[in-house]
This record gives sequence, C-alpha cells and structure tokens, in this order.
Amino acid sequence: MAKMENETSPLRHFYGSDPSQFGDLYFPAEQHGTGTVVLIHGGWWGPKYGADNLDAAAADLAERGWVVWNIEYRRLGLGGGYPATLEDAAAAIDYLATLEDVHTERVVAVGHSAGGHLAAWVAGRSKLATGAPGAEPAVDIAGVISLAGVLDLGAGAREKIGDGAVIDFMGGSPSEFPERYSVADPLLQVPIPAVVRCVHARADDRVPFAESVVYVEAATAAGQDAQLLEVDGSHFSITDISSPTWPTVVKALEGLMGTA
Repeated sequence: MAKMENETSPLRHFYGSDPSQFGDLYFPAEQHGTGTVVLIHGGWWGPKYGADNLDAAAADLAERGWVVWNIEYRRLGLGGGYPATLEDAAAAIDYLATLEDVHTERVVAVGHSAGGHLAAWVAGRSKLATGAPGAEPAVDIAGVISLAGVLDLGAGAREKIGDGAVIDFMGGSPSEFPERYSVADPLLQVPIPAVVRCVHARADDRVPFAESVVYVEAATAAGQDAQLLEVDGSHFSITDISSPTWPTVVKALEGLMGTA
C-alpha cells in the first residue's frame, strides 16, 4: 500500500454528487494486515450527528494499523430515508473497489446505533433481489460490529424508539410497508454471509439492549456466526475511545480481521 505524509490524516472522497455522499479515508503508518474498516455513524438516520462523530474512532483504528473509511450518507431532512440512505451506504462501500490502495478482500463494517443497522444491512445485500436498494454488491462485507445497533426495525417501529425514528426512516410502519421492511430490516435477513458481533450495554437508554439480544438469538438459530458482547456504560460511551468499553470493540475487530 502506498505510504503518504501524515498518514492518519484523512483524504475525503465523494462517492456521489450530493454533498452528503462522501467518506474520509485514513491510511495507517504501518498496516496491520490487509483489511479495511468501514465506520458508519448513527443519530437515528437524521441530521443531528454526522461522520465527524466517529473521527476519533477512525483516527484511533488507523493508528492501530487499519485502513479506515468513515462514511457520510444522506439523512432524514437531507434527502435521506428509505431507500436513499440504504443506497448511499451500499454505494459508499462499493466505492472502495475503485480505490487502488485499498484492500477489499476483508472488509469489516463497524456501525453505531442507526449506523449499526446500516452495517448489518450492507453485510446482507447479496441476498437481496435484483432491483432492490443496494442489491448486487461490488464489495462483500466479511464481518460486522454493531455498536448498540438498531437490528430489529419491526420492534423499533412498534416501540417507537427514538421518538418514532424507525417509522420516520422507513416512511411508515411495518403493516403499511411490509415490502420495505423485508428489504431493510437486518433481523429479516438472517442468516447473512458475515460474522456479526453485537456490542451493547444493558443500561442503554436509547436503543434497547433487546435489539441485539433478539438479533443474535435469531441469527445463531439460523446457523449464522453471531455473538452478543455485553459491556458496561451507556449508548454513547460505547464509541468513546477513552472509555473502558473501547478495548472490547478493538478486540472484536482484531478477531474479525484475523489479527488477534
């Protein structure tokens, strides 16, 4: 891989024409294996939080030796929602195949909250029917680390988590748009051809702990390699690189990258 000056400073690439369709690419000074980490931020698929919310995590993982692709996408109020946000997550990952100095043999998606939903969803794209948002991926996802992810959209809609964020994102309820949920809900995709690790705090007051529990139970019952890694802390501490939780995330990533 080509070396560059100030190697942990990101290079911004636009994978589409919209101002939100970009990613920041971090190169390590010394590469730790041949994998690439995709970071996907959360924020209820809305405009309050952006990719910069994971800048510290991106820099930390690059310093540990991984190539990191921290992506932005169209969010609610900024052209996002179903299906645009899904299309962006897929396009951002497929864009990696166009970059000469990026290895795509082993890509692990790490997503927080709503980003956890997108990380698990992109890993199951190969199962989608032709014509569905994000179908026929150019880059496969080998592993997923869901950090307090929204992995059961149906339950999230029924329970109105995030003040109804799932319904806002999907444009309606599961009973109104069952076909949309069949495409977008990670729980309905299992089993997927990726290893999944769900890191979640039982005390999370934003995304219920049950979202990860139900997903892992369903995935393992279907023969998928999925594990729940319960941690202390809160919804936001899970992405804080200074928190006691972060080493759990790093260890899980090492395991998925085969560098543990």
